[in-house]
Amino acid sequence: MTADPSVAAADKSSAKPLALPLPHTVQPGRILWMYAIPLAVIHLLALLALAPWFFSWIGVAAAVIGIHVFGQGITIGYHRLLTHRSFKTPKWVERVIVVIAQCCLQDTPARWVATHRYHHLHSDEQEDPHTPLVTFLWGHVGWLLVFNERTRHIETYEKYARDILKDPFYMWLERTSHLPIIYAAHAALFYAVGAVIGWFTGGTIMAAVQMGMSLLVWGVLVRTVAVWHITWSVNSLSHMFGYQNYETGEHSMNNWLVALLTVGEGWHNNHHHDQAAASVQHRWWEIDISYYEIRLMQLLGLASNVTPIRAHREAERQARSGGATSETAEASAAEQ
Repeated sequence: MTADPSVAAADKSSAKPLALPLPHTVQPGRILWMYAIPLAVIHLLALLALAPWFFSWIGVAAAVIGIHVFGQGITIGYHRLLTHRSFKTPKWVERVIVVIAQCCLQDTPARWVATHRYHHLHSDEQEDPHTPLVTFLWGHVGWLLVFNERTRHIETYEKYARDILKDPFYMWLERTSHLPIIYAAHAALFYAVGAVIGWFTGGTIMAAVQMGMSLLVWGVLVRTVAVWHITWSVNSLSHMFGYQNYETGEHSMNNWLVALLTVGEGWHNNHHHDQAAASVQHRWWEIDISYYEIRLMQLLGLASNVTPIRAHREAERQARSGGATSETAEASAAEQ
């Protein structure tokens, strides 16, 4: 696959300025403690992984596998499925993916979707909720810690996530405090599984407690922090470092490191060029594992209406148009 001829490697004259003030709707002195406290606490608790007593290879494996599985709740679920509607799934599949995403503590579906759609509308402008053109730290995490009237307002959710809020399940999540409950429940499950493993492998209560804590620290806390920073790197690193296949009028970049960490999302300039597509792989080496997994879901009957990249959509339209023209010409010739 090759990039569109509208590639703009050198001329970035239409790109946004290299420095921006905070969005005018941000109130810097108003800390969002409901975000700041959990972020700080979980980061601190994740440091327990440095203590040898909490280490186990099973815990490390749970973290590595969990980074992918739970991270895909955000990438495939929140982003490509809910935000951009690049494919469809049965409702039960969609909701399972969303519950997995809830275990990443990255806000409710409606708020995540509304903020991301608003980002695309104002990408790298002052109104962008998390452009790193303010500062890298702001684009990475700072924007989450202070009150922004625009992204915290019900009118924004109703305007940019109306389709999400029409679903009773998502409205239920929005109106209740189930996010921390879901997170706590899945953390307890990890501990319980670890305790069972520890009991059968060590045969003592202490072995059960130790393995349970290992899975809790590595499989939940370390994994949560890793998924946070991997997700945030798309907002920060992929708008600062990399290359552009397309002139999109802002600073979205294709960043190979972020693409590796996010199994595809780092081909961010491709995504900004074609937000509707389920794939961000526009060159053969821009590997998009997330798209391959969506196609696997399609083969298993768990996904449908998978939107191809723009170049393929345009080729299909031209083929259909050319076919219709040929049929018309043949009919005209037959009449003569």
